[in-house]
Order: sequence, then C-alpha cells, then structure tokens
Amino acid sequence: MKIGMCMFLWTTHVTADHEPLLRDIRATGFDGVEIPVFDGAPDDYARLGDLLDRIGLQRTAVSAMGDPGQNLIGDRQARAAGITQMGWAIDCAAALGATTLSGPLHSTLGHFSGAGPTAEEVARSISSQRAIGDKAAARGVTIGLEALNRFECYLVNTMQALSDHVDAIGHPAIRAMYDTFHANIEEADPIAAYGRHRRNIVHVHISENDRGVPGRGNIPWSRTFAAIRASGYDDWLTIEAFGRGLPALAAATKVWRDFAESPEAVYREGFTHIRNGWDAAAGQGALPPSRQSRDSPGIFENGR
Repeated sequence: MKIGMCMFLWTTHVTADHEPLLRDIRATGFDGVEIPVFDGAPDDYARLGDLLDRIGLQRTAVSAMGDPGQNLIGDRQARAAGITQMGWAIDCAAALGATTLSGPLHSTLGHFSGAGPTAEEVARSISSQRAIGDKAAARGVTIGLEALNRFECYLVNTMQALSDHVDAIGHPAIRAMYDTFHANIEEADPIAAYGRHRRNIVHVHISENDRGVPGRGNIPWSRTFAAIRASGYDDWLTIEAFGRGLPALAAATKVWRDFAESPEAVYREGFTHIRNGWDAAAGQGALPPSRQSRDSPGIFENGR
C-alpha cells in the first residue's frame, strides 16, 4: 500500500515554487503526491516529474472535465473536443511519470440536463471512453473514472453504476476509482459497495465526510480500511481534502469554510490516520455483506 496526498488542497497547478511543501510532505512519510492536470504542457509536467524524482516522491495524476463544450456525453462536436482534451491530459500524465489518471473524466463536472442519463448519453460515453482508452493504453496510463455524488454529476453516482459502465466500456485502460466522500453520500452501504466492485477499482481517495482531516468525521474508517486490506488492494490510498486557499478551486468544490486549523494538520494527521488504520486492519478481514449495514455495532467508528 502507498499513501498519497492530493495537491488540490493548495493548487490546481503544481510548480517548482511548491518544492518546500513537497519536501515536507515527503518528510512526513508520504510515498507520493497526486498532481492536478489542468494547465500547462507535457514539458512542464516532465520537469515537475524530475523534481519529484529528486525529492523521492512517486506520483499519480488527477483531472476533471469542466467545459460543456468538451462534454464526453454531449453532441459530436463536444465529444470530439473532449477526447482531444483527454489526449492532452494523458500526454501530461505520461510526461509526469504517472501511470494512473483519475477523476470524473466521464462527463462535464457540474453540468446537468435536468434528468438522469439517457440511453443515448450512456452509449456516447462508451464510445468516448473506448477512444480515450486507446490513447491511454498507448501512453502506459490507466484512467480511473470516479463516481460523483448527485450534486456534482448525473452520469454515474454509485459504484454499481460506475462499475457496470466500466464493464460496458470493456477497455483495460478504463477502470474505476473509489472515493469515501462520494460513497458516504450515495451508497446505502459504502463498504459493501467497495467490495462488490473491487475488481474494477484501481485507485482510492481517502476523503472525510466534510472533505477535511481524515479521521475527524463520521466515515467508518476502521471497517473501510479492513475491507480494502482484506480485498487484496495494495495500491494508492490518497488523501483528497479541500480548503479555501485557492478561491477558484474553493468555489468549484463549494468550500465556504475552513475544515481544519491548517493544511499541515490535514496531511500530517491524515498520514498518521491512514498508517495506523491500515496497520490495525491487518488480519481483521471485512464483515460479511449481511452484517455490513448502518445498524451494525461500531459502523460509525472513525478508526482513530
């Protein structure tokens, strides 16, 4: 298992100016960082990858589709533009040295039709993702599609919907990610939702119910770590938290208040939370599905 820190807490564009922060993240014990891909060119990400190598940080990449004119479930022109945009993001991730690019990379974030996904939109998505999968595979990158809560997207809100969609796409470079924040909103049983769809999951976001410090909220952490560990997952557990440091990002993520006394509290306490939770999960296994309910004793333990 590797512990990562998403740089969304500070910025959507990591540069050499962030070197002192990156070094402190490494000194805290993190194996790597998750780098946002929104601006710049592949050469910029190659230079950043060199910096991360010198610091000793591995990396994953994260992005989102924010322009309705690049909607991967939209009309022909929008889909073509979206596939081109994803090609650029894949090139940047590959230049960075990231083999995983995750996020809501299936439809335009925050863009709604006023209804649920239509059969035509689902078919459009399958076609778009297969084209993107070919581009990703050629660059050695795997896409981890993310199910978002109903207030942020309408194409896929649950792990069932996402996993079924990944199965329909049927491309080895198009997989799924699991985010504890979104699962806490949309899943009747977040832990069972992870277990049922583990076969498609290539990336995990560790995110508290308020997107603040992992371990301080009501996510059932001890059971979550036990389920993930028992499943054989041995890849990234990456903290995703948000703050008000970057106004544009705060507005996009609907962050109107501070969730922690400092960013340092998020990543230092968050790292310890994951490390301790993972170690405590050794040998525990997960509850059988029939007992994984919100009525189970201790289901809201935070695992601290």
